[in-house]
Amino acid sequence: MISRKIIPPPLQPGDLLRVIAPSGCLRELTAFEQGVEVWRSRGYRVEIIPGIDDKWGYLAGKDEVRRQHLATAWQDRECRGILCARGGFGSTRVLEAWDWGKDISHPKWLIGFSDITALLWSLCRVGVTSVHAPVLTTIANEPEWSRQRLFDCVEGTSLSPLSGSGWGGGIATGMLLPANLTVATHLLGTSHQPDLEGAILAFEDVMEAPYRIDRMLTQWRMSGCLSRVGGIALGNFSQCEPPPNIPSFSVEEVLRDRLGNLGIPIVSNLPFGHEAGNAALPVGVEVTLDGDMGILDFAG
Repeated sequence: MISRKIIPPPLQPGDLLRVIAPSGCLRELTAFEQGVEVWRSRGYRVEIIPGIDDKWGYLAGKDEVRRQHLATAWQDRECRGILCARGGFGSTRVLEAWDWGKDISHPKWLIGFSDITALLWSLCRVGVTSVHAPVLTTIANEPEWSRQRLFDCVEGTSLSPLSGSGWGGGIATGMLLPANLTVATHLLGTSHQPDLEGAILAFEDVMEAPYRIDRMLTQWRMSGCLSRVGGIALGNFSQCEPPPNIPSFSVEEVLRDRLGNLGIPIVSNLPFGHEAGNAALPVGVEVTLDGDMGILDFAG
């Protein structure tokens, strides 16, 4: 079932964007600074919340501090968008004691991917669109078309279709839910899981062995969740091949085995995920997935 979402107002140069680190601690300082410059060179005012480089184990500060940073940015009426520094792990811990509150009536763009999936899906759950797109530590390495696509997405320009490899299954229209597979799997059954009925899932992952991808997709199958979705789009599964000389299926074989008999449109090899060419995907908007032609269309 398609559920219309609140789309934040288009950004325009001069708008204020706040930077937070809701997940892992910041380790790639040069890449981070380059990412900030990408947005500033576009004409945006980018303010970095103090404490962005805090460390608490593998996290970017204690949960209550990272939660407060998110609250500060989310509740700031002047702020028009939130840029996430990096992924890693930790945003689900922020959600343990989190409520988006009444500020969904004044939505702003939340931008990130990988571990940021948890925030994107939680925001979708309460009815607000966000963007699955490069974080600050990765955007400078994106090709020009990818950076421009992200700007188009948040500045109100229509997005062109993405082409991949069609597995058949016909055509489905539904709400797009892009995600890191691992993070999304760990949201199943929680209060932050969006409605999956008729949704078009868009999965990617990195550094997960084929047997772990198998385990996660088997959980999706056994939970009944995959019987509810309208279609599946697959992006990059980077560095997920098994070590040499270890008996294993390939990632492609696992994906085909676990998804290929669902009887729904599936398109693989789409340009999004942890490798450069991480196409921006709006979360919670209506899209059409053509499993025969291998096209993900954003025309709605």
